[in-house]
Amino acid sequence: MRAEGIRKLYPGTMALKDVDFNVYRGKVNVLVGENGAGKSTLMKILAGVEQPSSGKLILEGKQIHYASPRDALDLGIGIIYQELNLFPNMSVAENIFANREKLKYPGWLDYACERAKAAELMSRLQQDIDPDTLVRELKVGQQQIVEIAKALVEDASILIMDEPTSALSQAEAEVLFHIIEELKSNGVSIIYISHRMEELLRIGDYITVLRDGELIEERPMEGVDLGWIVRRMIGDDADKVFHGEKHAIGDIVLEVRNLRLPSSTAKMTLDGISFELRAGEILGLYGLMGAGRTETLETIMGLHPEASGDVILGGEAFGKAKIRERIRRGVSLVPEDRQRQGLVQTMSIANNMTLAGLWRIVSRGIHIGKKSEEKQVREMIGKMSIKIARSENLITSLSGGNQQKVVIGKSLITRPKVLMLDEPTRGIDVGAKGEVFDIVNALAAEGIGILFVSSELKEVKAISDRVIVMSRGRISGEFLRGEATEEALLAALSANMSSENDSRQQEP
Repeated sequence: MRAEGIRKLYPGTMALKDVDFNVYRGKVNVLVGENGAGKSTLMKILAGVEQPSSGKLILEGKQIHYASPRDALDLGIGIIYQELNLFPNMSVAENIFANREKLKYPGWLDYACERAKAAELMSRLQQDIDPDTLVRELKVGQQQIVEIAKALVEDASILIMDEPTSALSQAEAEVLFHIIEELKSNGVSIIYISHRMEELLRIGDYITVLRDGELIEERPMEGVDLGWIVRRMIGDDADKVFHGEKHAIGDIVLEVRNLRLPSSTAKMTLDGISFELRAGEILGLYGLMGAGRTETLETIMGLHPEASGDVILGGEAFGKAKIRERIRRGVSLVPEDRQRQGLVQTMSIANNMTLAGLWRIVSRGIHIGKKSEEKQVREMIGKMSIKIARSENLITSLSGGNQQKVVIGKSLITRPKVLMLDEPTRGIDVGAKGEVFDIVNALAAEGIGILFVSSELKEVKAISDRVIVMSRGRISGEFLRGEATEEALLAALSANMSSENDSRQQEP
């Protein structure tokens, strides 16, 4: 497949400027670029979601036209979207076969066939997920697996994967890479977008770089390294992106004592989590998916009233305080899933940004002080360096990196003493990651205590003043910046897993 001279105009913006893009048969065709470079727009055009303003698409030597994603699917072009595109109130099987339902005969769905095939796909993806489970009951990583299963069931000859591993653990990503090799061997062409550079170097056959809607370069992956990619994406070196900065660390601002959170099984989701956070300190929480990192932040925030233990802010325990009270007292959370938990898609940039801090700008009883709101939004847009045309535009008009800055800005308007960041760089490009790092370093310098959760080892090492390693609901290691080597962190992970395996083997 080939895209020639693709141009895409939006009101006030040219998203793509005469871009050429080649898709090689049976190869992984990597596409990279900063947020806003035009990657997702180009993929939506290839998948029939958007129509180009000019240019043409050529498939198997013939120019093609389609008016909808259904037309693209009929031609064998499937897509896994960057943002989850699932029905939360429907089961895993129903989501996988939505718009492609299996029929016993006209007008009668074959639920048994759908469940059986969904179970086969979960087995192929090495996931113990019941096809009858409602999607809303799954964690983000499991929902990403369902998205991948939806694409696999299409049997496409060209499969677009837009950030498919952004919510996956390393083990789950390994399964996906195995499936990609299997698809390649069957002649399937993969278009792969990811901000995890190591993945691109590992699985890519060809690489195309976009910047500001323009084609920068296309070439085979031989001889390409991380520095080559970063320099063509942002014109800078990778070492300058992931960095920490020296800042003063003050007194203890947050104490967490013996947090325990039961699960539906005999195991505890959190099993005696205790730590302290100081003003101006960046405390990294590192661990694999299921380690309990997200649940720790949620429990501190008051999302799990069934949890036990103490959360103490500034010497005063929260007790059973509700989420609203905890926000007002100085704790804020930037959630892992910004689309569903951090933003309201139908609201403007400005309204999203002030949503959690309306109590700070209300005047005359219940009325919002518009001038105060506009002032706060302007100040936060400047502080976060958010690239926008107008703050009244919908939040969906922004790139992923700028949306993430809005979520962080929303938390900062509440004036927190403790800011909790759950995977703040998930699904954003390397340039935007560097900007998030700059923001986090600046906030720590202002004296805000920061809890920083990331699955990326190099990120945790680079920015954290101290790192806590979590494994299966427990703390398995704690390291100061100089001690937090890759070997030490991984050893802490594996040590806890090994001890648990030994204890299971000794059980009668």
